[in-house]
Formats: sequence, structure tokens, C-alpha cells
Amino acid sequence: MIMGAGEVKRWIVVYVVVLLGFNLGVNVNAQQVPCYFIFGDSLVDNGNNNNIQSLARANYLPYGIDYPDGPTGRFSNGKTTVDVIAELLGFDDYIPPYASARGEDILKGVNYASAAAGIREETGQQLGARITFGGQVNNYRNTVQQVVQILGDENSAANYLSKCIYSIGLGSNDYLNNYFMPQYYSTSRQFNPEQYADVLIQQYTQQLKTLYDYGARKFVLIGVGQIGCSPNSLAQNSPDGRTCAANINDANKLFNNRLKGLVDEFNGNTPDAKFIYINAYDIFQDLIDNPSAFGFRVTNAGCCGVGRNNGQITCLPLQNPCQNRDEYLFWDAFHPGEAANIVVGRRSYRAERSSDAYPFDIQRLAQL
Repeated sequence: MIMGAGEVKRWIVVYVVVLLGFNLGVNVNAQQVPCYFIFGDSLVDNGNNNNIQSLARANYLPYGIDYPDGPTGRFSNGKTTVDVIAELLGFDDYIPPYASARGEDILKGVNYASAAAGIREETGQQLGARITFGGQVNNYRNTVQQVVQILGDENSAANYLSKCIYSIGLGSNDYLNNYFMPQYYSTSRQFNPEQYADVLIQQYTQQLKTLYDYGARKFVLIGVGQIGCSPNSLAQNSPDGRTCAANINDANKLFNNRLKGLVDEFNGNTPDAKFIYINAYDIFQDLIDNPSAFGFRVTNAGCCGVGRNNGQITCLPLQNPCQNRDEYLFWDAFHPGEAANIVVGRRSYRAERSSDAYPFDIQRLAQL
């Protein structure tokens, strides 16, 4: 094939650009932060509950049916939102769970999340053992001591940790497995929804201050999603099996508004730290309002589950899930599937709407 002069010039330009890229060490997928620490519940747990006495476990098929390593403890058919964010941040592998993170592995971050965990200590106790937000923060403190040992001194550790991203996503269970479970918990009799949101934010604030005291400087606070639209809520509360439970979603919005306010408060009072808020509630609203735009066909039932809306309980061991998993917004009674997690993870990292992240997204936070 004989190329014209214009084509030759174009190839030379491409060659020079590629060569410069190699020489300058440019990598579009370069790891953008040294480490990524994750605090949360079953939405992002990747194995911390596998070996504890808990009913909230997912280390069996069909969980992980679309994940390369099979069942790992992720409450999904595949990736979680934090897996997607880790990919976008340029990590070569996913962040290891605290239960198995060892040695220098911890230098890229640790996932402390635990299914059924909440901000309040008693949240989720009817499901057995779980690592509460307070317990997760204590585990992080242990990790910091290990980082100090590996790096040699506290100043080096503090400098290293200040560049890392810390994502915190708790609160769902404080509603799902506490406030809206009056047969087990008294909180709904003690507090009205506004008071309960205040109490949660007060406790949340104390844990954030501890993380700050132990080196965290780049915080991602993830809002509570639309619990009232989960297959479980629809199965229990919806006359038509489609209309979301407004009382639950309204309570979630009260919490989210206060959480967003917390971002302003911390950004105003801790000038050496940066806090952002991810509006998971409205991102999810998009998926429910415009499902076909994202490839979803079923938004009111789990791909896998039992009973009305496949929402009475989570997947049973070795149960056959639906075949068209990417067309289901929800994987089981409570948790979004991988396809939804990819959308939420991508929009958390790089906001597609101004409302997705406040005051800016994770991509920008990583650059600071």
C-alpha cells in the first residue's frame, strides 16, 4: 500500500506523540492516588463478613456469578460501586478487605465495609455479627499503626495518608435494619425522622473526626440511596408492587440533606482537608425514571430472590437468577446489580450532572 504525503505526515505525528508519551511516562490509566480506604455496608462489603457469625453474608453462588473470582462476599452478581471507582482511579486490582489485607497490601488501601453495619452500634444486630462504623474506624486505626511501621515514622505515614481517598457510605441500615423495623428497635418511638437524622449525623461526625485525626484528608461522603424503592420495600409496602415507600425515602432525604451540610461544615472548619458529597439518591432516581436510557427493563424486582418482587429475602444458595441480569436494576431484594453499580460508580467519579457530586466529583478530589 502506497501512502500519500499527507498520510505519511499524519503517521509521523502519531508516532512522535506515542514516543513522547512513553518517554514522559504518560499513562491514561495511571494510579491517581496512593491508596483508597472504604467504609460502608453490604453495598460495598467485599468479604469482611465471610467468616463471622452473621446472616448477612454473600460468599456463595449465585452471588459473584459475573465476577471473575466468583463469590467473594460481594452482594452483587459482579462489581460494586467502589470496584468501579477503584478502576477509574487507576488501581490495577480491587481494594482488599480488611479481613485478608496483609503486609504491604495495605499501602494501596483497605476495604472495611461490613454487611448490616450502621452508624449506630445496635443497627443490624438482629442479623448477627457485623462490624459497625465505630468498629471499622477502629480497624482503620490499626491499619495506620501498620502503615507507620512500614513507612518508618509518623510523619511519612501522615504525608502518605493525606493523599489517599476515603469513601464512607453508611446510613442505609440505620433505616432498613433499625428505624423502620419497630419490632426489633425502639428508635422510631424515641425519635421523629428529623430527630433521628440529627442523631445519626452527630455520631457520623464523631467518626469522621477520628478519621481526620488519624490522617484522612480527602473524604467522599456517599448519600443514602432510595431504600423505599428496593424490591424488599416494594414487597412489604407497595399496593401495586411499583410505587416506592414515600415515608422511607422522605426519611432518607432528611439524612442526605444533613450529610451534604456536613460537607460544608467540615470544608469550612478543616482547611487542610477536602470533603465531597455523592448524591446517590438522585443518581438512582435517574435510573428509575429513565430505565431504558441505561438499558434496564425491570426496576421493581430483584433478578434473584424469593416472593413478591423477588423481594422477601436475598438470594438463596445455588438459586438460579434471571438470565438477562444487565436488564435488572436490582440484583436481589436490597442491592443493585453490577450494571447499576457501574453507572453509580462512574457518575460518582466523574459527575455527569451538576447534582451528582458536591462541590465536585471524585476525579477532581483525586487531583487536589
